[in-house]
Amino acid sequence: MNFIESILSIIQKHGLAFLQATTTTISITAISLVIATVIGLVFAFFKVSNIWFLQKLADLYIFIVRGLPLIVLIMFLYYGISSVIVLSDFTAGAVALGIHSGAYLAEIFRGAIQSVDKGQAEAARSLGMSVPLTMGTIILPQAFKRAIPALGNQFIIGLKDSSLVAYIAVTELFSHALTASAENYMPFETYLVVGFYYLMLVLIFTVILSKVEKKLDVEGPKRKKVLGKVV
Repeated sequence: MNFIESILSIIQKHGLAFLQATTTTISITAISLVIATVIGLVFAFFKVSNIWFLQKLADLYIFIVRGLPLIVLIMFLYYGISSVIVLSDFTAGAVALGIHSGAYLAEIFRGAIQSVDKGQAEAARSLGMSVPLTMGTIILPQAFKRAIPALGNQFIIGLKDSSLVAYIAVTELFSHALTASAENYMPFETYLVVGFYYLMLVLIFTVILSKVEKKLDVEGPKRKKVLGKVV
């Protein structure tokens, strides 16, 4: 059996299973990103607050999570806290991925929030707007827009990091590749096929994020039009 025949045989035998595993990969990535976004926003608010304790708490969380390998965090949530609370493999994986990405999103959101001109917040407060209202209606919309490129990169990293949950028996793409390669004794061809699936997912994700970024780029077209008239 030549190389092409090997690839075709793997696709024929495992193609449907790979598609089913892909849905698990997408699901666990999506859930972890929701968790990460919530955590990231909370700790970003802590970082930009004037309360010393909250700032230090955010610093401690970011330092610990960014200092630990993701696989250690996954194993800790799945095995380490089983004496206190039992988590399913899917739940432990999604939460671990969310906590891990949340530390990076916290810094992304913090930078985006601080990049917004402070004069806007001061003007809002002079008009009698509360801090939460100012943050929700003026600061955050601009911060989200500015953070989209960095968020997109982190989301794609989260998609690829989801492969690590294979080691706690979550049946996602990489997990099925491990099983398939053990059955067919063709690890190179099997991982080549699963790599193609990951590349397609990343490509789809990249296209979607690019469209979102262009759609939210309100100032871009106007700026180009003005420059065109000047020229």
